[in-house]
Amino acid sequence: MIQRGAMCTPFCKPSNQFVMTREVVIDVQPKEITIGLLEDGRLAEYQRESQNASFSVGNIYLAKVKKLMPGLNAAFVDVGYEKEGFIHYQDLGTQFRTIAKYTKQQLSDRKHLLPLDKVKFEDELEKDGTVTGLLQQGQEILVQIAKEPISTKGPRLTSELSLPGRFMVLMPFQDKVSVSAKIKSGEEKTRLKQIVNSIRPKNFGVIVRTSAQDAKAEDLQQEMTSLVGRWEEAVNKIMKGQLPSLVYEETSRAVALLRDIFNPSFENIWVNDSATFNQIKEYVHLIAPEKAGVVKLYEGELPILDKFDVTRQIKSSLGKTVSCKAGAYIIIEHTEAMHVIDVNSGHRSRQADDQEENALAVDLAAAEEIARQMRLRDMGGIVVVDFIDLNKAENRETLYRRMKELMANDRAKHNILPLSKFCLMQITRQRVRPVMDAQTSESCPVCGGKHIVRPSILFPAQLEAKLEYLTQDLKVKQFRLHVHPFIAAYLKKGWIFSRLFKWKRRFGWGFKLVPNQGLELLQYKVYDTNNNEIDLKQEIDKHV
Repeated sequence: MIQRGAMCTPFCKPSNQFVMTREVVIDVQPKEITIGLLEDGRLAEYQRESQNASFSVGNIYLAKVKKLMPGLNAAFVDVGYEKEGFIHYQDLGTQFRTIAKYTKQQLSDRKHLLPLDKVKFEDELEKDGTVTGLLQQGQEILVQIAKEPISTKGPRLTSELSLPGRFMVLMPFQDKVSVSAKIKSGEEKTRLKQIVNSIRPKNFGVIVRTSAQDAKAEDLQQEMTSLVGRWEEAVNKIMKGQLPSLVYEETSRAVALLRDIFNPSFENIWVNDSATFNQIKEYVHLIAPEKAGVVKLYEGELPILDKFDVTRQIKSSLGKTVSCKAGAYIIIEHTEAMHVIDVNSGHRSRQADDQEENALAVDLAAAEEIARQMRLRDMGGIVVVDFIDLNKAENRETLYRRMKELMANDRAKHNILPLSKFCLMQITRQRVRPVMDAQTSESCPVCGGKHIVRPSILFPAQLEAKLEYLTQDLKVKQFRLHVHPFIAAYLKKGWIFSRLFKWKRRFGWGFKLVPNQGLELLQYKVYDTNNNEIDLKQEIDKHV
């Protein structure tokens, strides 16, 4: 049985420079796939997708125009989803006339494949054209999912087709090579352009991705051949398919999810399914042969998400209220139009004499958690953050710069506006999928499910936070903690390795754990040496 290796730490390295460890955990179940990216053991990105999902971003369909909307300069298109897809005139792409003519030719001659390099480009679309002058009801067109169905809306579509790979994005019906702006070296950009121009077939455009930096020519050639092959497979399906029909999709959803986040710095990629393990190992061997060894099959008895602490982190991080450092917390509300985040200082407000300094410290801690939450939940659209008021302009500028630094590595396109005089920050972030949501509450085990309670897995951590508040903020050193006997047994389990022993070492030896049968399962009480109950309810408890 393969067990998890010891987590590397910065202190294991000969260098004094901090090195972040990254691991990927993939849980494959019959109905869904879950993938978590851990940075230093902390959940940074989380994706969950149904195995039966048919409408994923990047899928290409042979579809039919159902309705023209002149007022919106757009059309509704049948791609086989319960809600018709939406395509705007601007999303048809400059070469739509060429794509439409090619599609019509392939549908009229279903026996002979028309090579793309034999196609003559038509005139480009005018920027101020109308959809009614270009499309007709019932017309057959090629479209690609640009945004998944969200809420009551159908998928957002585009006719600017693209096939993504590890090093490049192949774009049929284009004739331009561009290189990622994140590659700063002019010499490297020139090298990549020369290689790609020498290997790309006629009438295929290419976007060279950041990961192609320093890539070998043979690796680029191999991926180009693979992507062109996928396009030819899609065209063959156009010739055989009925309307509407899926003509291109990823071969493996796990590979598709991994491709977007893969980084050569990954130390481990854990998978709990042998077939998916083989697919991912083959994919990693193809794009980064030297990293194939990081793909490992997990065969432990514990569920893989529990083993790597992903389950607990999901329940603690995806609720309405999320704790930040040193007692501060944020409240996250989702609406149809935007996401609203409120920053609260909690019991930190009583810790510093300088309220401006305290407010800045809270806001900086909240900014770190907010940047993580946007990646974790894949929040998109408009995000409005209500920070603690800062009176000094230099402090508002410090917070603004810090937020930009924290979101610099976010793969989604985003824009951050400076704080307003009311200390509101507006952020726009690319939205291509519905915001990630997870069930974080549980049915009450005492009343038989009539009420909802916090996740029981978080109860020990909540108790620990209460003890920290009691000893560090209220300065109480002698007290008795009463809990249900089941909880007491759990806290004592392991003796010197028990959670209770660790708490006594951290908070002092002046408290006693008392099993109390009169308490409910997740209830606790704290008494001082005079047998007076200490109220440990904090402001955050009202919002959880």
